[in-house]
Amino acid sequence: MASIYDIKPAFQNLLRPSVRWLAARGVTANQVTLAAMALSLLVGAALLYPSWYPGIYWSIPLVMLVRMALNAIDGMLAREHNMQSALGGILNELCDVFADTALYLPFALLPGAKPWLVVGIVIAAVISEMAGVVAVQIGASRRYDGPMGKSDRAFVFGALALCVGLGWHGAWVNALFAVILLLIGVTIVNRCLKALREVNA
Repeated sequence: MASIYDIKPAFQNLLRPSVRWLAARGVTANQVTLAAMALSLLVGAALLYPSWYPGIYWSIPLVMLVRMALNAIDGMLAREHNMQSALGGILNELCDVFADTALYLPFALLPGAKPWLVVGIVIAAVISEMAGVVAVQIGASRRYDGPMGKSDRAFVFGALALCVGLGWHGAWVNALFAVILLLIGVTIVNRCLKALREVNA
């Protein structure tokens, strides 16, 4: 199934000059990875302050875009500038999970939202990334299949944040959360099946 992740090569080509500039100045892939997580943690913490609501939600689409760029940059620094390491592999997976959790859990506090749906999304998202990593354990490639992978979730929550910032929110968000949760479930199954097919092939 298609995913926003499929446009990653074109996105990387746009970022390549910036990657070369950072590498020339001694910036490491791990530093970029940690910076992306720190940004997400800070914004996630800010979302917990009711006095800033709903204005702070305007920042989320920008944060999602910046984080997506940083995630692409750290990978390119590692692969194209000889910065791959075991620590980097660990940070790349764990920092994304921490960052997603920090950015998505505060949506449970939206007026009219059912918190258990948001918590379910966060848990399912962690399981979906685990499914992608487990593929490597059985001899397949790291799976990033959709339809609700990391980039897709970032797009949907970024769009939702824009709606919240404009004051367009209410009980309808629960229907959206339910769809997201369902699609993450499909993603988990899809990644497992693709991994098994790859190994069997």
